[in-house]
Amino acid sequence: MNDTRLPELSHADESAVRGLYHRMLDGWNTGDGSAFAGPFAGDGEAIGPDGSRYVGRSAIAAEFGRILTEREPAEYVARVRRVRPLAPGAALLDAVAGLVPPDAEDIDPALNALHTVIAVNRGAGWRIALLQQTPARFGARPDLAAELTAELRALVARTPGPVG
Repeated sequence: MNDTRLPELSHADESAVRGLYHRMLDGWNTGDGSAFAGPFAGDGEAIGPDGSRYVGRSAIAAEFGRILTEREPAEYVARVRRVRPLAPGAALLDAVAGLVPPDAEDIDPALNALHTVIAVNRGAGWRIALLQQTPARFGARPDLAAELTAELRALVARTPGPVG
């Protein structure tokens, strides 16, 4: 019989993966495209909420740096919902995120998103291999959209920035 159970993810590895995600969002929140891209692997990829794909840490830094300098960015608030192993040296992070527009005190529910991160450790520490940003519209499920908005608003009321 094959054992198909996934390997355990150590507390240190889970913390490292969470840390990558928080550093990425901190880079956005400080308006620094290079800091945003810093946690990515050299060949990492980022897929934006509009479907745009950026391949390579330098391309991610350049594009997000351009975005961040063209306009004052909204600030991310986020909650990591789970981190789980995929295989030895690979993990999946699921998070929910909202954006507080400049000069606002509340998130814009139209900008709520689901973030999926694949992190890899190829022996030199954990890096982001893929960030997928998916708009959290929930189509015919306005109850789910309202629940997510309430969850993210609670983060804004507590403190701006990523949580968990």
